[in-house]
Amino acid sequence: MSQSSDLAIFLTNDLAGISRGRAFPAADLKDRMRAGVGWVPANLALTPFGVIGANPFGPLGDLRLQPDADATGFEMTGLNGAPDLKAFMCDIVETDGVPWGGCPRNFAKKALGDLMNEFGLHLKGSFEHEFFLLGDNDIGDAAFTLQDFRSQQDFLGSVIAALTRAGVDPEMILREYGPKQFEVTMKPSRGLAVADRAVILREVTRDIARQFKQRACFAPIIDPTSVGSGVHVHFSLEATDGKPVTHDAGQPGGISVQVASFIAGILKHMPALCALTAPSVISYLRLTPHRWSAGYNSYGYRNREAGVRICPVDDTPGHDISRQVHLEFRASDATASPYMVLGALVRAGLEGLRTKMKAPPLVEGDPADLSAEQLGKLNVRRLPDSLPAALAELDADKVVSSWLPAPLQQGYRALKTAEMERVAKLDPLGQCALYAGYY
Repeated sequence: MSQSSDLAIFLTNDLAGISRGRAFPAADLKDRMRAGVGWVPANLALTPFGVIGANPFGPLGDLRLQPDADATGFEMTGLNGAPDLKAFMCDIVETDGVPWGGCPRNFAKKALGDLMNEFGLHLKGSFEHEFFLLGDNDIGDAAFTLQDFRSQQDFLGSVIAALTRAGVDPEMILREYGPKQFEVTMKPSRGLAVADRAVILREVTRDIARQFKQRACFAPIIDPTSVGSGVHVHFSLEATDGKPVTHDAGQPGGISVQVASFIAGILKHMPALCALTAPSVISYLRLTPHRWSAGYNSYGYRNREAGVRICPVDDTPGHDISRQVHLEFRASDATASPYMVLGALVRAGLEGLRTKMKAPPLVEGDPADLSAEQLGKLNVRRLPDSLPAALAELDADKVVSSWLPAPLQQGYRALKTAEMERVAKLDPLGQCALYAGYY
């Protein structure tokens, strides 16, 4: 067993989608579960490039990273399966244990709590990740091939084994469409675990790639002329007793009236949500029409150009599809914290539920091929085409901006300002190269 197995680490996944934290001797874990480790408010303004943006916190204040009392953590392991590091996803709390308004994980936790308290509903889902495997390898250019899969089977098998040991229930791993691109998915979980597992998947996959002397890059795009990597959020709603409430065969697309209201809330606020779910400068090199990402806030049945898609099910005779039917939010990538993505989607869905919004119309085909008049009749609009445009949408949507406590707003603005300044003089290829080094 390696020397690092004597360490444990408490982590937060911040507003840049980067996991950061503090480690300590594993022998102190019992005490640290109660006391946490120190943290600093200004860290909320950290850019992905490691620079702290100008922020109102400065040198003042102290916080703690605190795991849930019943948290079991997850293990980072070597290729032989031996545990190297015990890690815990944490809330950021005040020194007296009160949740801090700048904590992304608590943002998601509170939204999920409101969904349950107001409507007796729980979100079930998972984050689907694409990544590029960079380094000295012999991956070809042909998508989905057995040859490319076999060339990396030791790595891919080690990822699945490590994810299984980390408790995230991996479902599938495959060679994807883009050059050196792969995809890994998880089985659905419930509530906050949906975001926790997304963070764990990214970190474990990166760690195994490092042990193979390669790099798993989750940047949304690494070549402006090529394919991007998304993080598609699959979700359904269920009652407290686990009964699924998403499906209704008598409604458009087979989606129940209640869940259609949830979706309508997401679509209404989707232009502003992009600032939180696709929050980097290069996110908007990927988030364009004709890329099978999401260029519009449209709703589609098995339509990969839709902002929210009704996913396929096994509907052969004799199969119960009520537990299979689910939705996919497609305007997200790994430069976003999974906690901010999950919390924002639930908050938007709650707006739809509270006002009983009507089911949005299903859009067939690519919305980019429709006229302005047709889009207007469908209440579909183009999503922001840049980070400044997304931030302007966030400012204009007073409902979405009201969800963010003051520390979250202040930290987010500080880091985005610094982030945009850092890449302003780079061309798109240079921007992609910079982000790829950090994601």
